[in-house]
Amino acid sequence: MNLDHEQLDHLLATLADSDIQEFSLEGKGFKLEVKRNLPSSEQVVLAATPSSNPAVSLAPSQIICEPPVDIASSSVSASPPPAVSSAKGEFIEITAPMVGTFYTAPAPGEAVFVEVGSRVTVGQTVCILEAMKLMNELESEVTGEVVEILVENGTPVEFGQPLIKVKPN
Repeated sequence: MNLDHEQLDHLLATLADSDIQEFSLEGKGFKLEVKRNLPSSEQVVLAATPSSNPAVSLAPSQIICEPPVDIASSSVSASPPPAVSSAKGEFIEITAPMVGTFYTAPAPGEAVFVEVGSRVTVGQTVCILEAMKLMNELESEVTGEVVEILVENGTPVEFGQPLIKVKPN
């Protein structure tokens, strides 16, 4: 598969208009990865082998052309954002690591993972974020007591949005 500049522009415009957060496409001599809502900025990377076109990196408002990149010796990585962030005062906020729908229980009618006053430990599931029909369990990275649940069950949430406040031990 080969992509010309017009096809690449069309693909990137289509992705920009969608809710897709991560997209990867590999073809003969290229690899395209799109990851949005990263901690620093939105980034699109097109890596090329030494025998093909130069790599192109697109940030929200700029295009940067780089010399050819050897895919085997380079890596484009974006570590996921921390699910726990410091809040003002003595509380820790568990935040959404992705865009999705917030659920307090594993299924409708089942018991909730946590509620205000619940004790949580590191690694304990505190909620589910549904993204693209995938259920992602969000685990606590702190031991303490849940003091506030900031989002209603079944509500869409944004990347980085505070979900639960925990008073750490």
